[in-house]
Amino acid sequence: MSETAAAKRAPTRTEAFEKRLKQRYAAEKRFRYVGLGAIIFSIIVLLFLLGNMTINGIGGFQRAELEVQIDFTEAGLASDPAALALPNAAQSLELQGLPQVVEFFAERELGEEGGSQLDPQAWREVAEAVIEDPALLRGQATFWLPASAGLASGLADEGSQEMQALADRLEAQGRLETRLDPGFLVRSDATNPQQVGIWGALKGSILTMIVTLLLAFPIGVLAALYLEEYAPKNRWTDLIEVSINNLAAVPSIIFGLLGLAVFLWIFPNMRSAPLIGGMTLALMTMPVIVISGRNAIKAVPPSIRDGALAIGASPVQVAFHHVLPLALPGILTGTIIGMARALGETAPLLLIGMRAFVATPPDGFTSPATVLPVQIFLWSDEIDRGFVERTSAAIIVLLVFLLLMNGLAIYLRNKFEKTW
Repeated sequence: MSETAAAKRAPTRTEAFEKRLKQRYAAEKRFRYVGLGAIIFSIIVLLFLLGNMTINGIGGFQRAELEVQIDFTEAGLASDPAALALPNAAQSLELQGLPQVVEFFAERELGEEGGSQLDPQAWREVAEAVIEDPALLRGQATFWLPASAGLASGLADEGSQEMQALADRLEAQGRLETRLDPGFLVRSDATNPQQVGIWGALKGSILTMIVTLLLAFPIGVLAALYLEEYAPKNRWTDLIEVSINNLAAVPSIIFGLLGLAVFLWIFPNMRSAPLIGGMTLALMTMPVIVISGRNAIKAVPPSIRDGALAIGASPVQVAFHHVLPLALPGILTGTIIGMARALGETAPLLLIGMRAFVATPPDGFTSPATVLPVQIFLWSDEIDRGFVERTSAAIIVLLVFLLLMNGLAIYLRNKFEKTW
């Protein structure tokens, strides 16, 4: 064998090659460690955030309550079940003097100083219990009713020394406790942190998201389908594509200005209504759905279209019977992202007036309403310490609502997902 042939057969793993190979393996190992570290750091930050919100929010689902025993046989209130079944039963009990009855027994049970710290609206909870069970009017009943904001601060070792002393005395007597407040989930906004609830804002968010989804999803999907399957490739479609991509990056407050200038001009009497809020958020969500929809439709293999056409399907049948069902999982992914962004928006809704004080839940899509992010924003700006815990509790409700909404969308995406 010649020296030239032997040289060609010589091993190529030289010392320099081995050195470069070790450097490459070391770089790959460092990259894996950096990626793993980033994931661990993200998990730690997420756990810290959720833990902090949970710890602070636990107090938001509780409130200070006073024990009051009421003898309705002394009160002399009418106990006609038919009258208590009417829609205005609470007003009827108020006219019969139920607020004064509750105040009288509170002062008798807790003393004049303790009774004066009962929340002025506590009689409404007694009225609800009586309406639910009219038999209460024929005997005695014990109620745990909300205390005033000042007494609640005293129970939390805040506020004035007089309130702290009174709270300590009532707590030692077993007449004042911090109890779970399930009513937080069914009441609406109020000026007293002891009486606030999240249901009004939650219902407003649900109605607003329904309008957003009903408008943004079909329009966005049809627009993506047309642009990808039917639109000619020219400068006009290029201009439309660029405009859609730019709209997806526009700050949300711009869409709020658009809703203020257009939708409230068309519907001037629907300020702060879920219908207006939903239309405004639909404008913001639609570009995200169009972009994700186009990418999902483009990912469907051309062989699906060719096979459908080969067996006699029309172009419309190809699009709606074959392409769209296969692209639906990707479209739902974009919808999840867009709806999650819309759920957490505050700025555009503030501009259209959804920061109003709404003491009752909205009756429909045209009733005055607020949404969870705006409610959280308003409570965080309150001076009263009691609203801080309520704010954390509202954040927990918002996160749970977001997880449920995303969970439903992910379930639908996985159900329609196809592999080829």
